[in-house]
Amino acid sequence: MINSNFEREFTAIAKEYERAGGNVSDFLRKDIVSIIVSGNKVIGRNTVDGVHVRAKELTNGVEIWLEIDGGTVIENPIHLCTGYLKPEGTQEVLIHNRLGDHTKAKFISHCVFPSGVNFTHSMIADTDVGNYSEMLYEDTHMHSKDGGVTVKATYNTVVREGGRFQNLFYLTKTRVGKLFVKMNVDLEKDASAHIESKVYERDDDYLEIDEQLYLNGEGSSGIAKTTVFATDRSRAKIINKAYGNAAYSKGHIECNEIIKGDSVEVGTVPELYVRNEKAELTHEASIGRVNVKQMETLMSKGLTEEEATDMIVRGMLR
Repeated sequence: MINSNFEREFTAIAKEYERAGGNVSDFLRKDIVSIIVSGNKVIGRNTVDGVHVRAKELTNGVEIWLEIDGGTVIENPIHLCTGYLKPEGTQEVLIHNRLGDHTKAKFISHCVFPSGVNFTHSMIADTDVGNYSEMLYEDTHMHSKDGGVTVKATYNTVVREGGRFQNLFYLTKTRVGKLFVKMNVDLEKDASAHIESKVYERDDDYLEIDEQLYLNGEGSSGIAKTTVFATDRSRAKIINKAYGNAAYSKGHIECNEIIKGDSVEVGTVPELYVRNEKAELTHEASIGRVNVKQMETLMSKGLTEEEATDMIVRGMLR
């Protein structure tokens, strides 16, 4: 539950959490696993049977261990909220997730940095998904309107035999600032993964995304997908890689970049590496402008060009 010494801090973070689409009441329920981080402190925590949570304060952040016992099915999503309310500083978050065999869990994570002017957030999440387990990790970010936030997020995941994993990253409602995302997934026999990033860039935002699938087990499969809408003077560099290392493995990578503005600079690099003759890899990549017919239809209904563009983009990035 919420530490009484940090109630004022929790109230401020809760306000931003709700703006990001979260439901603050979830942090107050005793039947939901929740962790709330502000700066280098865990200001709220709750767990349930079968889930074990430990945390340690670091100089500029926190380290968290979350383990789920084998055979446990978590009915309600596990809620994580990481916040930083000061305009300047650094925050380091290290997360270790371990799911036992035959478990099932959904994680909903929100990172809120509403005041960042010169702020850097670094996060490394190491995850081990047990045999025949299922995990969804959904990470939504809310940054400051000034573009002064730098985020470096790394997700390293191993999916054991027959496991299922999804990793979804969203930064669409606010300025990006500078964003560096790396997703690496190792897949064992008959394991599958879907990793996806969606980002809306404005002004002089800068973005780098590097998604990699390692299809190491026979019959493993994976999809790596990125969707970016870049406007104004923003820049983006997207790299998607898939390694077909095992027989009957299948991988697909896809990158879609939509641009609006003469000063945008974007690039995409799909890379496929086949190391087994029975592996199958495919890719798609596109860079283009907003659909003109959709724009004209919406503008004929009374929307301005900016409103029509925003509606189209938000539909793509949902």
